[in-house]
Amino acid sequence: MRERGWREAHTDAGLAPPRVMRGDWTARSGYELGRRLAARPEVTAVFAANDQMAIGALRALREAGRDVPGDVSLVGYDDIPEAAYLWPPLTTVRQDFGAAGRRSLDLLVSQIRGAPRSPEVTLIGTQLVVRESSAPPPGTG
Repeated sequence: MRERGWREAHTDAGLAPPRVMRGDWTARSGYELGRRLAARPEVTAVFAANDQMAIGALRALREAGRDVPGDVSLVGYDDIPEAAYLWPPLTTVRQDFGAAGRRSLDLLVSQIRGAPRSPEVTLIGTQLVVRESSAPPPGTG
C-alpha cells in the first residue's frame, strides 16, 4: 500500500515514478541505498518505506555532504518516537497503530466466536507529519 500510494502521488503530479530501490526495513539498508542516492546529484527527494530506513539514508546523505533538506528532502513512514528528535527532525507519515491493533483484535475475536471471515478491507487513515527534513526542491523557493 505504501508503494502504491507513492506511485499514485507521482502519477497525480504528472511525474513518472522513478525505479524503486528496495531495502529490508533496517537502518543499515537505508544507509546502503542512501549512499547510492547521495551519489546522484539529480536526487532532490527521498521517500523511505519506514523511519528506520530514513534514519540510515539521513546518515548516508550527510556523509556524502548532501544537506537535508537543503539539497535533498527526506520523508519516512511510521512516525517512530525518535523521528522528532533526529537532526533535522524527520518528516514522516503517522499511522494509528492502536486503531489497527484494535480492529485486528475485533476481527480475531469475532472469528473465534464463529463469525465467517469477511473479505472486507478496513483502511485506517494516515497523517503527514511535516518536520524539518523536507522543503521545496532547491531553486524553487
